[in-house]
Amino acid sequence: MDQKNENSSNPLVLDGKILAQLVRIDLKQRISALKQSSENAEPVLATLLVGSDPASATYVKMKQNGCKKVGLGSLKVEMPEDTTTEQLLAKINELNADPQVRGILLQHPVPSQIDERACFDAIDIEKDVDGVTCLGFGRMSMNLEAYGSATPKGIMMIIEHYGIELKGKNVVVVGRSPILGKPMALMMLNKHATVTICHSRTQNLPDIVRQADIVVGAVGIPEFIKADWIKEGAVIIDAGYHPKENCGDVDLKNAAEKSSAYTPVPGGVGPMTITALIAQSVESAEKFYK
Repeated sequence: MDQKNENSSNPLVLDGKILAQLVRIDLKQRISALKQSSENAEPVLATLLVGSDPASATYVKMKQNGCKKVGLGSLKVEMPEDTTTEQLLAKINELNADPQVRGILLQHPVPSQIDERACFDAIDIEKDVDGVTCLGFGRMSMNLEAYGSATPKGIMMIIEHYGIELKGKNVVVVGRSPILGKPMALMMLNKHATVTICHSRTQNLPDIVRQADIVVGAVGIPEFIKADWIKEGAVIIDAGYHPKENCGDVDLKNAAEKSSAYTPVPGGVGPMTITALIAQSVESAEKFYK
């Protein structure tokens, strides 16, 4: 889609809920075909939850439900709050060695006494379906085969499905986290976009955002990106969600009407994050069993 030709008074809604439903139908068929083609195929996604954080427990449950909807098995592993780095590494190595486990998800954050980065990097690259390892990030940045971080991967699925053109476009990513802003920028760079990475301390940020054909809000601050920062006809990808305020990182109430396309909050990027995780788990299973 060429943003310049879009009627900005009638923007395209990049509906992640609808796309997630379509993707799940495809994944269900693929899992069914995989099980029929190999009698030993019983792939599972292992979810690792350390401690009792209620939000983390909710996220893990949502991911397990996502598995169930497509017929992918799930293995729930819960460990106590006082788990050590060594104990968690031992559990990850156990899951790495299990051939039925085709994906490993370590729920972030883990308790403070644990070396989270060491534990992420212990996950087998072939099972890193959440895109959290340094090796996976490095391979992705070099445009080599790797599983991407789930949220930016989900965003790329939205962009592809709705025909948003990236080649040659000016993209501004506001946010630099290792699981969202940075991989998002590199994925778009790999698709021939011209990418600028900004953050809350960037000087002249409004002026930089005003140059963007595509704006990605990934800074984690409610309505941080203001409507008057968005140029007419830009595409808005809002990757933030703040339940208390029921909004994202962009002032969509006022910015959406200026855009040529935008992801709603909620119902845009969110549904595709878990869908991308499940899709990469199915891909991992297909590679192993075929």
